[in-house]
Amino acid sequence: MNKAELVEAIAKQTKLSKKQSEDGLNAFMDVVKKELANKKGDRKVQLVGFGTFEVAERKARTGRNPATGASIKIKASKAPKFKAGKAFKDAVNGTKKK
Repeated sequence: MNKAELVEAIAKQTKLSKKQSEDGLNAFMDVVKKELANKKGDRKVQLVGFGTFEVAERKARTGRNPATGASIKIKASKAPKFKAGKAFKDAVNGTKKK
């Protein structure tokens, strides 16, 4: 499913227009991006039953150039991470919540 298909599915389920659905989806994505990029706070968006968006810290490390085999230094960085909640995992696995 791509973004256009997701917007269409949201519009159908909520009975909103495609434009309103797209605006809502874009707003959601913007809020999550801004919160994770925020330098203050816990930098986490938790949706109970769905999952948690957070920032993973990657340490600096030494890697190898696959073409030459030469060692290269890889800087420390941050990466967005999503961890699915239990209810979401259960839905994907077809198991019922007890």
